Amino acid sequence: MRYRRTQGHTDSAAAAERDHRAVAPMKPGGVCGPEGSPERPEAPAAMGRQKMMETGTGTARSRSPCPPLFLLLLLGSSCHMLHGQGVEKEVGDGGMVWLQSQLLSELPHSPRSLAAGLNDSDSRSVLLSWLRPFDGNSPLLYYLLELSENNSPWKVYLSEVDPVLTEVSVGGLTPARTYQFRLCAVNQVGRGQYSAETQRLMLREEAPSAPPKNIVASGRTNQSIMVQWQPPPELQLNGVLRGYVLRYRLAGLPGDYQEKNISSPETNYCLLKDLIIWTQYQIQVAAFTGAGLGVYSSSVTEYTLQGVPTAPPQEVEVLAINSTTIRFTWNPPPQQFINGINQGYKLLIWPEQTPQDVVVVTITPDYPGSRHTGLVGGLKKFTWYFGSTLCFTTPGDGPRSPPTMLQTHEDTPGPVRHLSFTEILDTSLRVSWADPADKNGIIIGYVLWWEVSGAESSREERSLSNSTLQYQLTGLTSTTAYTLQVAALTAAGRGVVTPSTISTGVPPELPGAPSNLVISNISPRTATLRFRPGLDGKTVISRWIVEGQVVKEDGQEEAWRVVYEKENQPDADTLEIPDLTPFTQYRFRIRQVNIVGSSAMSAPSRRIQTLQAAPDTHPSNLTLLSATQTSLRFNWKPLPESEYNSSPETVGYRLRLWRTDGQGEDRTEDVERAGGASETTVEGLNPWTQYQVQIQAYNSIGPGPWSDTVAALTAESVPSGSPMNVTAEAVSSTRILLKWSTLPQAQKNGVILGYKVLYSEKDSEGPPGVQVAEGEGRVTLLLGALQKYSVYVLQVLAYTRMGGGPQSHPILLRTKEDVPGPPVRMVFPEVRLSSVRVVWQPPTNPNGIILGYQISYCLDSRDPQRWTTVEVGSNARQFTVTGLSPEQAYVFRLTARTAVGWGAEQEALVVTTERRERPEPPRKLSAPQDGVESRHLRLHWVTGGSGSSPLRYFTLQAKELPGGDWNTHTADIPHNVTTWTVDRLKPFTSYKFRMLATNDVGDSVIGKETEAVTTLQDVPDEPPVILAVKPTTTTSVLVQWKRPDDDGINGVLTGYRLYYRELSVNTSTLAEAEVQATKNNTTSALVTTKSTFKTVSSASLTEFELTQLKKFKRYQIVMTSYNIVGESPPSSPVEVSVGEAAPSVAPQSIRVSAVSPSILEVTWDTPPLETQNGLIQGYKIHYWERDQQNQSEKVKVIFVPDTRVHLTNLTSYTPHLVTLTAFNTAGDGPPSDPRGARTLQSAPSKPSYLSFTEVTGGSLNVSWGAPLTPNGQLEGYRVVYQPTAPVQGVSKVVTVDVRGSWQRWLKVRDLVKGATYAFSAQALTVSYGPPIQANISAQPVQGSPGSPVEMSITKTSAALAVHWSEGEMGASPITGYVMEARPSDEGVWDSFIRLLPPSSRSVSVPLERLRSGISYEFRVIAVNRYGYGQPSTPSAALAALSERPFYEEWWFLLVMALVGLILILVVVFTLLLHGHSSKYKACGTGKHASTAEESVTLDNGGFTALELNSRTLNTKNSYLKKNGTRSPPRPSPGGLHYSDEDICNNYNGAVLTESTTLTEKPTEVSESELTDSDYEDEQPKHSFVNHYMSDPTYYNSWKRQPKSLKPVGAPFGYEECATADTEPYYQTVVTQHSTGGAYTPTGQPAHTHVNPNTNPPPGSRTPVTGFSSFV
Repeated sequence: MRYRRTQGHTDSAAAAERDHRAVAPMKPGGVCGPEGSPERPEAPAAMGRQKMMETGTGTARSRSPCPPLFLLLLLGSSCHMLHGQGVEKEVGDGGMVWLQSQLLSELPHSPRSLAAGLNDSDSRSVLLSWLRPFDGNSPLLYYLLELSENNSPWKVYLSEVDPVLTEVSVGGLTPARTYQFRLCAVNQVGRGQYSAETQRLMLREEAPSAPPKNIVASGRTNQSIMVQWQPPPELQLNGVLRGYVLRYRLAGLPGDYQEKNISSPETNYCLLKDLIIWTQYQIQVAAFTGAGLGVYSSSVTEYTLQGVPTAPPQEVEVLAINSTTIRFTWNPPPQQFINGINQGYKLLIWPEQTPQDVVVVTITPDYPGSRHTGLVGGLKKFTWYFGSTLCFTTPGDGPRSPPTMLQTHEDTPGPVRHLSFTEILDTSLRVSWADPADKNGIIIGYVLWWEVSGAESSREERSLSNSTLQYQLTGLTSTTAYTLQVAALTAAGRGVVTPSTISTGVPPELPGAPSNLVISNISPRTATLRFRPGLDGKTVISRWIVEGQVVKEDGQEEAWRVVYEKENQPDADTLEIPDLTPFTQYRFRIRQVNIVGSSAMSAPSRRIQTLQAAPDTHPSNLTLLSATQTSLRFNWKPLPESEYNSSPETVGYRLRLWRTDGQGEDRTEDVERAGGASETTVEGLNPWTQYQVQIQAYNSIGPGPWSDTVAALTAESVPSGSPMNVTAEAVSSTRILLKWSTLPQAQKNGVILGYKVLYSEKDSEGPPGVQVAEGEGRVTLLLGALQKYSVYVLQVLAYTRMGGGPQSHPILLRTKEDVPGPPVRMVFPEVRLSSVRVVWQPPTNPNGIILGYQISYCLDSRDPQRWTTVEVGSNARQFTVTGLSPEQAYVFRLTARTAVGWGAEQEALVVTTERRERPEPPRKLSAPQDGVESRHLRLHWVTGGSGSSPLRYFTLQAKELPGGDWNTHTADIPHNVTTWTVDRLKPFTSYKFRMLATNDVGDSVIGKETEAVTTLQDVPDEPPVILAVKPTTTTSVLVQWKRPDDDGINGVLTGYRLYYRELSVNTSTLAEAEVQATKNNTTSALVTTKSTFKTVSSASLTEFELTQLKKFKRYQIVMTSYNIVGESPPSSPVEVSVGEAAPSVAPQSIRVSAVSPSILEVTWDTPPLETQNGLIQGYKIHYWERDQQNQSEKVKVIFVPDTRVHLTNLTSYTPHLVTLTAFNTAGDGPPSDPRGARTLQSAPSKPSYLSFTEVTGGSLNVSWGAPLTPNGQLEGYRVVYQPTAPVQGVSKVVTVDVRGSWQRWLKVRDLVKGATYAFSAQALTVSYGPPIQANISAQPVQGSPGSPVEMSITKTSAALAVHWSEGEMGASPITGYVMEARPSDEGVWDSFIRLLPPSSRSVSVPLERLRSGISYEFRVIAVNRYGYGQPSTPSAALAALSERPFYEEWWFLLVMALVGLILILVVVFTLLLHGHSSKYKACGTGKHASTAEESVTLDNGGFTALELNSRTLNTKNSYLKKNGTRSPPRPSPGGLHYSDEDICNNYNGAVLTESTTLTEKPTEVSESELTDSDYEDEQPKHSFVNHYMSDPTYYNSWKRQPKSLKPVGAPFGYEECATADTEPYYQTVVTQHSTGGAYTPTGQPAHTHVNPNTNPPPGSRTPVTGFSSFV
């Protein structure tokens, strides 16, 4: 039986294979088994581990095979038994044979002294050697060899190594990789332990065994090729990649390669420059390591782009083949000088005298070896030309061949000019002419013929020299008509004949003017003119001249101009006039010409208008204004109105766009009904795409022609798609290899500069990590330094210089498993003299699935190799170790295991003692300034006392000043350190720190905090955000930006830098530079591509003007923010075009004036020339209502040269504000200061509402709302009402004019119960607006209360008491009562008291409120929420009597009569004395007739309730009672007119200026109508006027007036109006004014009690209508 001491700690892999045994003391009696019985040794295969583990307080024990006790005693043999404390006991030396034969067949030992060395003869193999191990008393079967490559998990490399060998050569390894080896022996028992691992050995590097892959070459320019590739496969790199070698040469030709060395392994592209134009190159790439250059890739071939030819066509011959055609023949240029694909040839011809008039004819190329021929026709005859030819390719034209001078052939001449006759006699005349305008050669003579008209036999001919330009004809017959013809001659023959007719003896005269012009067959462009020819002037008419005059829409006439001429048609009487402008008004006139001259003009024709037609021309100057990523903004010069060819309302513009590459569909963009429009934006385009654009005008007839094509490129954008086919593979526990495919061309939206891989651990909250793969062709990336056995979210995006595109769909992938990190928080909360309990937490980085833990311990003073080891399960978090020695220090090691192996150890020291306490906190915690950085700092401290228990870790807390809380920053600082770097801090931020220590007992108190420490500033994280870049002049732009957030400044912001550069036309060069600049996205990289920057040294500024830029260039601008540390990353780039800036000054001298209620006229002057910054195209007029800019703002565009505009369709009488901006192609200038004007007044809209309240059987209140759009200053309102059907045969129309704008209600009292009335109300400004109408029935509303009952009245010496009882309640409870009163002398009902409480059943009326001597009737009306109910029956009439004053006593009257008699006698006597000397004069009084319209005019002076009373004055017919007394007047059956103009103008001393109109519709004549004489010149004893006008108290609704107020008499006489009986009757009525206030308008308090002694304020008269007695 053998007990062995543990042999120390081996490596983690060996520990995984080792048979761990926990050691426990043997039981008494030498019993090894658990039950005390001896155990037989088990077979090797059954000798597995058998453990009993007690977690917490238990111990772990292992069963060991023990020999039978009797054998040990009998044989006296000895063995060693290891007790739990590691103490050996001698068993005996006898019986070893039995031990060897029965017990020592075991696993073989591990091989010793395993060593590895490089093989000098083979760089891919390693020589291993070792010492043969103990075989375990069983022959070795073989060795098992494992290796670890580059720290990867162990794997079996050789599974059966011959056991005889002690060295072996291990081949097939990979160069430049590190290897470790271990070896174990295998016998029949099983596999032994692994040997110690060899030292890590790195193989020598080799040159790469594979070439770079995915090599792509593409021509960038005509002298450069871009080559891109990917690294060789990693397994075949054979070392550390140091760079690449690219070699190239002309394809298909022998010769040496030219090489380029790329020394950066990160660079996977190269631009080959200075190549030959349009030449194919052969390109290869190889990678190299430190060991040398690898193999070259297969050749790829690529052409440089085409260039223009560098040689002209050869052997050019130019020959004139006739008078108008020239023939070219030539040979092509040498092929090597074409520099591309020959697209053809251009034949160029230009006159010697006018070289700018070049004629170009394009010829398609023929076979390269053949001679080419081309013709140029349509040339001028007998003219010297230069001829040349050139070859062209797609990029452009090559050089011209040397010009050849030649002349076209001679040809027959044109007609002679100015044929005329002079010296016309009976038998002779002189004919003269001028040489032809088109000689077409050398004139060698002229031919003249003449003959008697119609007699060819009389023809005579003369040949004349080229110098003869006149000829005398003789021998002619008198008074005979002759026909003459003249023609010029060249060597080519006779030219065009010019004929004429002349009569001998009759000199020709000027012709007469045509007449009788008639226009017919009018079309858009032609019209037929018929006329009567004038006298021919005794000769033939040689020409007709038609003039036209355009008449504009406003009647303005343009000057007459010649529109058509017709020659050699002497007998014409009809001409068709061509080339007219469609949709234009014309007048025509005509004159005729003979050999003498021109006739007078005919009279103009009538005005005609041509028909509409499609536009003839297209807009000009189509220009790209700006381009965004998805839109293009164009402007153009619009058609003048004269070219619309139709009504301006139907004219619009249409843009057509299509992609240059032919993909996609054509797009059209219409600008409808905008003949004056000059710009538009086409949206929804693809980024970074070139479009071809055309524009046309169209109208209701059809479209016009398309313009020339303009190319436009949308701006570069971020990619619109994500990389495809993204795959990921975990190649180790810390690395992942991603692969993807490039984007489709349509989704690139620019030059793809590379790809970004975003990776983050799943469920992590922080931003993802980013790694960049530069270059479009690089489609793989190896992510390293990842967390082991962690799930990562992986995405890929492509980016351009504008930014990144969308991310690919996320891929979830876990890195491979690895050995775990050390367990954490290992503490010993329970320590006894002989046992300890160890507690731990799983590793922070498990790096896989934890399968178990291993606890090893030994005395600190013993040999560190004598360890006791125990394994526990993966769920265990604590373990109790017993059997320890008191007051001893033990070292504990704890490690975890995954499937890969054992991980790193966590070691701790513990003392078996019971004297423990909490530790002291660290002392002298400080942060020296020299250790402070922007984002981290260094803390120092002195460790405090451990409390007789070893420290386990420190905890650091941090507090951000000024207002932050204490938070745990780091919770597991190792216990054996006294300095620590605190990271994750914010730059330029103040902090305080404090610490506490932790041992097995617990945490210490919190230590003293540090002084405040401030981290240093760092470069800003954020750049400013560029808001806008606007051209300000032709060489400057204004840059506006937004300050970065304070959190991203990282210190004190010093200022900004603006980097700007001119964008190159060569986009490939730009892309190449951007690749380099975008790799790191740093300022330094961008500076290399931006040649100029400006510094803004003030952090408060938000705009800056860049000046001295180049005109007509495009610039890119980025910004950075900086502090004293450095610059931020750059902002997103913004591009701007420089050359034409928006005007810098607004239009001048702006004047706004009102033309009408809806039109304002605006005039202005152009901005100063030096501020226009280009060519001003027009002006934008922004105008709006002053108080509603957001809702009413509109824009009108006017084009130059107009500086005047009418703004139409405006709101009447509304103040408007106007601003103007000038604009050009660069944009709009600044707006002018607002100028305002108010439109003129107009009629208002109808009142907003019309409502009725207090409706009873005879009265109601009507109210209305102010007009929503008054359109002026409201002067008042007009209310008109009439019954919808005649009442008692009369249909009366009442019109009431209310002056002023504030009163919007009226009390109407003259209604007939049960009748339905139509009301209308109109507002008045400069005129009346439309009415609002509503109907109402004069009866209580349904649901209103019934009439009160049991009315009674009693009288006392001081008051009247009115009593009543409640009637029917109606549909809702009664809310109050209203009392009305009426004077008994035929007055009308008026409100007397309002509003009485609903519980009232009586009311007392003081007599002082009543007028003395007048009887009154009273009635009561109940009110509920539905309205007024039926009034009660009137009470009995009671007089308001009072004590008679002394002047009414009989004695006072008698005295006054006597005194008056005496005075009369004195007066009579005086008159008699002077009567004889005085003559009395009679005075006549004229009659007065009132013809005013029926009206009632109300002012706004008081609390209005208007009654129209039935009193007649100035009547044409009077109505008398039968007993001779006067009866109440009745309405005339005709139309009546009532006016208080004469009566009310003087009342109470106040002057009234209003008029009141009442109009009655004529109906049947009443039977009671009397004659004029019935009441002629009779002064009524008691008239309406005498009663109402002489008693002021009546005007004030029975209010007692001051006694000082004297009655006003009626100073008017009323006489018959001298009018015919058939005329309508007119009566004048007086309005009764009451301040008793029957109606309270909205917003004013209702008065339920009126103080009878209160006088109304001045001007408080309130007219009250009332005409109830007329109905």
